[in-house]
Amino acid sequence: MQTVGQILKRFNPVKDKYISREFQSFGIYLAEELGDYKHRSLYIKLAKTINRSLIEKALSFVSDSNARNKIGLFLWKLKNLRTETEAKLKK
Repeated sequence: MQTVGQILKRFNPVKDKYISREFQSFGIYLAEELGDYKHRSLYIKLAKTINRSLIEKALSFVSDSNARNKIGLFLWKLKNLRTETEAKLKK
């Protein structure tokens, strides 16, 4: 986890025109890790709206696997983790 000050120190307005918040930085990081830079806005939204611990668990699950479709596996695992936590909260 980085502070906003650390992100802003490395902010380059020409190169990093999309990054001004921490969740945006994490969303770009997710897109790069999954090799899906085309859909970076999806990952930025996930980083903003979903609990960070769930995203990190799903990302570590994908990075440990040998799957061909890492994007699909990431989204599947994230959905499973979200439904599990919602079910625990309802009990």
